[in-house]
Amino acid sequence: MRSSQDSRAPLSLKTAAVCGLLFMHLPILLIFIYAFTTEDKTYQWPPPGFTLKWLGVTWNRPDVWEAMRLSLKVAAISTCIALVLGTLSAAAVSRSKFFGRETISLLIILPIALPGIITGIALRSAFSIADIPFSVWTIVLGHATFCVVVVYNNAVARFRRTSTSLVEASMDLGANSFQTFRYIILPNIATALLAGGMLAFALSFDEVIVTTLTAGQQATLPIWMLEELVRPRQRPVTNVVAMVVFLVTFVPILLAYYLIRDGDHVSGQGK
Repeated sequence: MRSSQDSRAPLSLKTAAVCGLLFMHLPILLIFIYAFTTEDKTYQWPPPGFTLKWLGVTWNRPDVWEAMRLSLKVAAISTCIALVLGTLSAAAVSRSKFFGRETISLLIILPIALPGIITGIALRSAFSIADIPFSVWTIVLGHATFCVVVVYNNAVARFRRTSTSLVEASMDLGANSFQTFRYIILPNIATALLAGGMLAFALSFDEVIVTTLTAGQQATLPIWMLEELVRPRQRPVTNVVAMVVFLVTFVPILLAYYLIRDGDHVSGQGK
């Protein structure tokens, strides 16, 4: 019988893990630090001082609020579209057998596998050919292409772990399609849909490349940040906004992680 000491990771492996985490997260920590620096044009280390005034400056910037509202609006609409289309696609692929099913599944997940620049150029060309003016809806359509994939991946995995015998039993007991969906299917896939929706919202909120090619003259919050970095006026304001973007995207991803983590407990699984 192996001792508990034998199961411990070696010191070199722990050190490598810590170094990897620091490499990934120290730059994010610097954003938080420079959001409170007294210097407004350059980065110095150590920072010359700390202040809370940039929080107030950012709060009173109307361009920040306008970009924030646009980002939230686009992310919310894109997520709703993704939840509907992604769930229906997952149900069709996982619950039925037909010729070309795997090909269709591949085509659904392809947009998130392609580089964003390719998706953005393709959408921009399509909008130009169709003579569709750039607006909030062109951004939404661009974001929905990859948000659908996130919801689809979560939903199809949960559908495949849910026993079909539950649906058959429901129908045998006299339930119609709507009742079966409401009382049997939806409770089993609800956490997967919620997790997929949160991930889709986070991805849409901080998307840059596709947004740049489909937004026209409009600026979401990430686009606003990019423009401020090119033509800086008050660098700490950009860092404050970056800090907000990090928190807005981190919370849904964290919640989605905990929801997906418990997804193995599905009714009828393994039966």
